[in-house]
Amino acid sequence: MTNPVLVAPTIGEIARRLGVPVHRVEYVIRTRNLRPVARAGNLRVFSEADVAYVAGELRRMDTDRAGGPR
Repeated sequence: MTNPVLVAPTIGEIARRLGVPVHRVEYVIRTRNLRPVARAGNLRVFSEADVAYVAGELRRMDTDRAGGPR
C-alpha cells in the first residue's frame, strides 16, 4: 500500500490548482492579509481553507470586473 503524497499549498501550488497566474494569488494574499500556517524554507505554506478563500475572492473579483450581480 502506498501513502498519498501531501502537497503543501504554496502560492505556486494554489495558482496551479486554480489555473490562474501566480501574481493574482499573490495579490489576494497580500491585500487580504492572509498569513501562512507554516514556512518551508523561503516558501509560505497555506491551509486548504486559505486555498478556498483565495478561489472565492478571485471569483468575486472576476464577477465584479465583468459587471455581474453582487
